[in-house]
Amino acid sequence: MAIASGGGHWIEMRRLLPAFKDLDVFFVSIAPSAALDVPDHRYYSIRDVSRRNSLGFFILILQLIRILLVERPTKVITTGSAPALVALSLAKVLLRAQTMWIDSIANVRVMSSSGRQARRVADVWLTQSPQVATPAGPQHWGSVL
Repeated sequence: MAIASGGGHWIEMRRLLPAFKDLDVFFVSIAPSAALDVPDHRYYSIRDVSRRNSLGFFILILQLIRILLVERPTKVITTGSAPALVALSLAKVLLRAQTMWIDSIANVRVMSSSGRQARRVADVWLTQSPQVATPAGPQHWGSVL
């Protein structure tokens, strides 16, 4: 499962497409039209939410549980956002999936808010900015842009 919100997060996820060659990967994002960006893959659209939207988070959780139970991914990768953090958490708890968080390249001085929280559920916790990396994490393996 590859999940990212819209905008830069989605662009960064699409830059990872060559890494998914020959893998059975499906995509999740917030815009139904993003399915056009990954025409040879299954695609699910989810609700976009912010931290301050309790009802939206409830709906998002239901959507993600449905997707996870239908697809049953063993690995989940994200380039970030609050909905993606929820997806990583649910995949870890419900399916014991291996998870990877790649914080957005936009966060060049500090990890994003969701990125800091992802440390608890990400098996691999990465930053795209070398100056944010520390020996205790996140690690820097490069950037997708």
